[in-house]
Amino acid sequence: MRSVLAIPAFRRLWLVTAGSATGEWLSLLALSALATQLASGYQAQSFALGGVVATKLLPALLLGPVAGALADKFDRRRVMVVCDVLRFVLFVSIPLVGSLVWLFVAVFLIELCAMFWIPAKDAAVPNLLRRPEQVETANQLALVVTYGVAVLAAAGLFTALSSAGATFGGEAGETATLYVALAVTGVAYLVMAITVGFFIPEISGRATERRDQAPGVLALLRDGFRFVAGTPLIRGLVAGIVGAFAAGGTVVGSATLYASSLGGGNAAYGILFAAVFVGLALGMAVAPGMARRIPHNRLFGAAIVAAGAALVLVALAPHLFVAITAVALVGGFAGIAFLTGLTIIGTEVADDVRGRIVAFVQSIVRLTLLGSMALVPLVVGLVSAQRVELLGRVFVVDGTRIVMLAGGLVAAVVGTIAYRQMHDRRTEPMLPDLLAALRRGVPRTGSGVLVAVEGGPAEETAEQAALLAARLRSAGHAVVELDESGRDRERWEAAVREAALGGARAQVLAAAAVRADLVERVIRPALAQGAVVVVDRFLAGLVQYGVAAAEVEPRELDSLVLWATGRLRPDVSVLLDRDGAETTAPSLPGEEHMRVQRLLTRMAAAEPHHYVVVDAAGPVAEVAERVWAGLAPMLPAPGAAAAPVVAP
Repeated sequence: MRSVLAIPAFRRLWLVTAGSATGEWLSLLALSALATQLASGYQAQSFALGGVVATKLLPALLLGPVAGALADKFDRRRVMVVCDVLRFVLFVSIPLVGSLVWLFVAVFLIELCAMFWIPAKDAAVPNLLRRPEQVETANQLALVVTYGVAVLAAAGLFTALSSAGATFGGEAGETATLYVALAVTGVAYLVMAITVGFFIPEISGRATERRDQAPGVLALLRDGFRFVAGTPLIRGLVAGIVGAFAAGGTVVGSATLYASSLGGGNAAYGILFAAVFVGLALGMAVAPGMARRIPHNRLFGAAIVAAGAALVLVALAPHLFVAITAVALVGGFAGIAFLTGLTIIGTEVADDVRGRIVAFVQSIVRLTLLGSMALVPLVVGLVSAQRVELLGRVFVVDGTRIVMLAGGLVAAVVGTIAYRQMHDRRTEPMLPDLLAALRRGVPRTGSGVLVAVEGGPAEETAEQAALLAARLRSAGHAVVELDESGRDRERWEAAVREAALGGARAQVLAAAAVRADLVERVIRPALAQGAVVVVDRFLAGLVQYGVAAAEVEPRELDSLVLWATGRLRPDVSVLLDRDGAETTAPSLPGEEHMRVQRLLTRMAAAEPHHYVVVDAAGPVAEVAERVWAGLAPMLPAPGAAAAPVVAP
């Protein structure tokens, strides 16, 4: 997180995000309270309170995709500045007019500005970062400040203003403090407009000229929908989000009645509500660690299925304590899916279409939440309580539990569909991925970077690894260079010979033992000291032995690699990609070499943010330049590592 916040442009935008989120929460509290004060009568006050929430959701239903298209067409910095200035004017106008009708109109226009501001901001974030893997941390920081720090700050400020108004001015003083809260929010948006306009020019990015020449809004919308429909990764993402937020809307829409079914009242409802957000925060906190064990595209679908399963547990919970735990699990898995989905958009969606995808996803989120929150109470009323006879005993099942059970099953099915759309190995079961995400490997310490050179013949990868290590040293990095294809192959051959290992599976296990020793004895200590470790064929060696042993299935091979390395994965792998017809490895028959290459290519396709695929055709020096050009943006600055380390 320190390395991300050390980027000046991102740090300023993060502070702007914090200010915007605080203003959003403060204005929600102030507008809701003001709407009830401007209305007279219980029914009118109830209508006014619900009208504020409905009015805030309406722009997302009408103009969400259009906002994303404009974020892709126009300069994002200008869009953000104009929206903030308009929000300043609208917030200040509410106290000046003092009318309930104008309050609704202003809320609609303010939320409309937010619909244009958010896609422009979110789509610009990846362009401010230095390395693709920083996108997840940037999203984590934004979510923490939006749903944590900003909520507490807004609630504290609103409470302080309300208490002061009630103490010194009675009912008139309370109304005056609400006007002050709205005016303060408006001034905050003006400050943010100045900050974005004059101090974060990087938001405009390098694509400003291209956006100015982009096609019209309708064409952008059409292309955006085609991109969603034609890209399995995004189709799965959208399907998963529908499932996740339908499950969340089910919990929110039936929470009050569900708390009553447990024998609790408002206090139980409050605890369940808090449990959702505690789980959400914990899920977003653990998501990056889980993403280091399985790729984002598989983690996303698996987390949604787990959220659906947790919602089923909520429906079956016999006591409040079990319900609180289950609700926290629903929030936790939803938090994992939410952060992972944002990371997928930031790392794997092109800049020229990212704004539309962000806006589309946000619209889907709001539509799903609004629809489920509106329909769930109606369905609960239709289902009502049911009498079930089991083993001679009659049980009364509350309607909320039936609806939650159905919602959990639907979320699990939708999550499975998303998993199949986004997963690179669709025929394999999901359970191993869930277990892999929950298991912990050997903890990694230090600030070192592990770089692997994979693919191609062993001689070619060894040569490119040596050239890369020399280039890194000349750039000022502390480097440890490991040649897996040399001494470690000799150790493997000696182990096979001395132990008389004739079986193919036994030989693969011997290779895993040699790799485990290398990781524990050399690689982890070097990473702990901050070195850049360059390994020739970190995965390809074990993959090669497993492919040669026809009895070893790919799934077994994956598990063996994870076990042998203690779940240590390269921070970035350079995959030398060459047409199999051009060359084969002298140490491996042509057909088996192609099988190794296909397995590595599938791994790279599943985790593009961890791989740099380089065309290996051409002179050695030219290939080395391609390797450096692809790898350099993903490395820390020289001098960030510790002093030079000498490999044992």
